[in-house]
Formats: sequence, C-alpha cells, structure tokens
Amino acid sequence: MVARALDLTSHWPVPTVAAAVTRHGEVLDSIGPTDHQFRLASIGKTLVAWTCLIATEEGIISLDDVIGPDDGHHRTLRHLLSHASGYGFNAGDSISAPERRRMYGNHAIEVAAEHLAAAAGMPFAEYLKAGVLDQLDMDSTELRGSPADSIWSTVDDLGRFLAEVATPRLVTAASAAEATSPQFPGLAGIVPGVGRFDNCPWGLGFEIRGDKSPHWTGTRNSDATYGHFGGAGTMAWTDPRLDGLSLVALTDLPFDQWADAALVEWPRLSDAVIDEFAGTR
Repeated sequence: MVARALDLTSHWPVPTVAAAVTRHGEVLDSIGPTDHQFRLASIGKTLVAWTCLIATEEGIISLDDVIGPDDGHHRTLRHLLSHASGYGFNAGDSISAPERRRMYGNHAIEVAAEHLAAAAGMPFAEYLKAGVLDQLDMDSTELRGSPADSIWSTVDDLGRFLAEVATPRLVTAASAAEATSPQFPGLAGIVPGVGRFDNCPWGLGFEIRGDKSPHWTGTRNSDATYGHFGGAGTMAWTDPRLDGLSLVALTDLPFDQWADAALVEWPRLSDAVIDEFAGTR
C-alpha cells in the first residue's frame, strides 16, 4: 500500500496536528482532530482582508481610502492589506513611504481592521462574524485579540474559507482575483522566518508564492499559489493551477520552536499532497 501524503504529519515534532486536503470545499483526505481549535496566528490576516473586501462591496469602505498619519504620504487600505504601506511590524509610526518595499507586519492589518470598524460603526469582531463566519458556517472560528494574529479556528472551518476564496459567493470574482494576485508587483521584502526576496509578491492579505525560493510551500506548487503561514505553527495554501487544490495544516507548537524542521516538513508535505492529489478531479 502506498502511504498517503498526510501521514507525513505523524513525524512532526508537535504536540497536536490536524490537516486536510481539499478542493473547492470537498475534503479529499484529513488527519488528526480537524474540529480542534488552534490559533491561526498570521493566517488570520487573510480573513481580515476578506472581511474588508466584503465591506468594500457593501460601500462601507474603499481600497482607495487614505489611512494613516498625516505625514504627506498617500497611504491607502490597499497598501495596508498588501504590506506596502511603509509601516513597521508593530510600530505605530511609518518607517518609509508606501510602495518602497514589502514591509510585512501586524500593525498595518490592525489599522485596516480599525478603519473598517470605524466606518461600519461596529467592532471589527462583530463585522467579521456577521459578514464572514456566520455566512460560511465557520462556527468554531473566533477573534480573541488582535485581528492580525489572534483568530482561532479549526481545519474544518479553514477549509470552508479556502473554498470561498477559490469559488467566492460573498464577494465578486473580480475582488477575489485582486486578493489572490500581486499588488504593487516588483517590491522586495522579507517573509519572516523564511528569507529576503528581491521580488516578494503579496495580494490583499494573501502571500503569493511567485518565484520565491526556498519557500514554505512545495517545490511543485505553482507561482500562482496563494496562502499564508502563521507564527503559531500553522499553514494553508491553495494552488489555482491545480484546480484549486488546497492544503491546511494546523499545529499548537509555535513556528520559532521548530522553524528549521517546519521549513523542511511543510514543503515535503506540500509536494506529497500534489503528487497524490493533483491529478484527481
């Protein structure tokens, strides 16, 4: 018998792991407690961006809204969601002008969520729940702190979200395409814990694989792959060139406690998943 790809997670040095391979909402395989709540960490940034897109289509905010300190720069919501705003990781002040480089961080996402909350006249957590979580039956997902790194969820719920991104019903196909394609292309930047890249593409909330090498996705993932990994030891991607094949793997061991192993095991698992499921329909 040929071992299934997800069995590779049994060797990971983590207390708890759950994972699933999906395509447009169909679960192709899963392993571990897929209903167990894990902290998503930075994967939650993709949920923040999706919530903002819903609000733009409802006319509450716009991606062109100018946000941030009055420092002479035209800094927009689009800049914030694609880490092109010039904000530092956690700093309240801007470090550079927008569109100079890809400066990944939590602060820009927090500012984006605050902007939506102010415009909507309701806490961001309530808008997230009403606009996204309730609509997608993500009943085990909740915001417990900063929207940039403190959303908790399950493999089951995250699979539902990835299905929405691949085949959207809460936003238009055009909005979904913007979220999952490079914004302000050509910017250099750093993927924390992975490396610096002269071309570091990012969509709206979603990291785009592009030609980054090495990378936390697989060597066989296409350059159009989008997703995110989190400092809580979590990862999720979708490859649109593989008919929306998606992988979610959540753990409860912080990334920095097994970074060297994770950057070997995540690509290995990703390649094995592609080997096993890329040809299935």
